[in-house]
Amino acid sequence: MTDQELLEKFANPDSRNYAFNLLVRKYQQKIYWHIRKMVIDHDDANDLTQETFIKAWKGLDNFKGDSQLFTWLYKISTNESLNHLSKKKRRFFLPINDVSEELSNKLDDHSLISGDEVQLKLQKALLTLPDKQRLVFNMKYFDDLKYEEIAEITGTSVGALKASYHLASKKIEEFLSNETL
Repeated sequence: MTDQELLEKFANPDSRNYAFNLLVRKYQQKIYWHIRKMVIDHDDANDLTQETFIKAWKGLDNFKGDSQLFTWLYKISTNESLNHLSKKKRRFFLPINDVSEELSNKLDDHSLISGDEVQLKLQKALLTLPDKQRLVFNMKYFDDLKYEEIAEITGTSVGALKASYHLASKKIEEFLSNETL
């Protein structure tokens, strides 16, 4: 079902719940993994995915269709992820490095990656990046989004995103080359 058909069904009070269930089924996995790459922890990712869809439910009546539905959902989930990480840092009064270390330890404990050592190193390298830089890298590298889509989601210019992605790539490359020494 297309996004437009989902929105039309959602607008009808008789099929609103059905349409929303379809929307969740269509985008839940993509949203979950988008969030999970940022927050690492499965339980946090589940909670934030749920929060994303709660906000979507509340705001869907006001969705104007200026962007794609998935872009709008990504924007909500991106904001939820960044807010969560920010609150986590404030709550524990942790500098960014300590939060990154905590998330890195979770990678070791839970290994969301099937034990593949290279993937684990890549994920640890990603955790050394500032949150927004990591977000840009994840959306470009893993989600294969176009810079224009990322710009719409993050409210950042395409030029700034390209620079951010380039810097992130260099930092990851540097981290990985230092890891193998």
